[in-house]
Amino acid sequence: MLEIGVQTHNVINDENPEEGFRLLRDTGFTCCDFSLNFYLKNTDLYKFTLNRFFDKSAGELKEFFKPHKDAAAKYGIRFHQMHMPYPNFVPGAPKELNDYLVREMAPKSMEICDFLGCKYIVVHGLKVKQYYGSEDAEWEATEKFLDTVLPFAKERGIVICVENIYTSSGRHILEGPCCDARKAAERIDRINERYGAEVLGFCFDTGHANLVGIDFEKFLNIIGHRLKVLHIHDNDGIADLHQIPFTFTKTRENHPSTDWDGFIRALRNIGFNGVLNFETAPVLSSFPEELRPEALRMIASIGHYFAENLS
Repeated sequence: MLEIGVQTHNVINDENPEEGFRLLRDTGFTCCDFSLNFYLKNTDLYKFTLNRFFDKSAGELKEFFKPHKDAAAKYGIRFHQMHMPYPNFVPGAPKELNDYLVREMAPKSMEICDFLGCKYIVVHGLKVKQYYGSEDAEWEATEKFLDTVLPFAKERGIVICVENIYTSSGRHILEGPCCDARKAAERIDRINERYGAEVLGFCFDTGHANLVGIDFEKFLNIIGHRLKVLHIHDNDGIADLHQIPFTFTKTRENHPSTDWDGFIRALRNIGFNGVLNFETAPVLSSFPEELRPEALRMIASIGHYFAENLS
């Protein structure tokens, strides 16, 4: 049976991480997706604002996160993946901000990943196609960023995972970086060959895929063994809501808006043996605090349903 994981955001707090990790254990999880991205928020970065969290030295950051590491170990929760803060480049921002993301945020995120014993870290590709003129130029900028952290990944046995993401123009949701499965597969293979190690993999985000109309089954069959981590969540096909799977329907006949059957078939077909990880942190803030444990149990139950249908 595959393991089940979930985001730590809205579950773990820095003042008492032990309480949150105990809750994860008690509600049916064995893995977590550590929400490092919430220590340097994209909403701030797009306003050209830095909170200077990564001003701390690598040693100070490890000391800051040591209670999280100890609490997770105590309650049997494994750091399976984490999310590097994003964006990694903000068009139009002062040079100081973008330099900070490359020189401070990125390498220290890798240090934290290694310290927590986390195998996978998810990195967003740069959303700069409209500025650089083409998707190929956009990827070239992403690869340049990746090359700043891939040597560390190779040295420490970490796999960086690029993710299918969306972008927007006015009210239109458009394909963003890594939404072309064949290009993603070729690029992952080429970079791994260049480094002589498996340093790059893929993170499939179900919600983002649903927004831009990606065929789950075809996409995942092309990505194949390169798929290392999952971001499982649901939406209405209009907004990136990060809700519980099976929440939305296309019609009153209750056909899901997301192709969960195709998702399961594809994972089974490619022999996926990773963690069924849910990126559903916003769900927990919509429920009263007293109901959060029940919401987590529901998410874990859906994970077990997926796992049973994959075996």
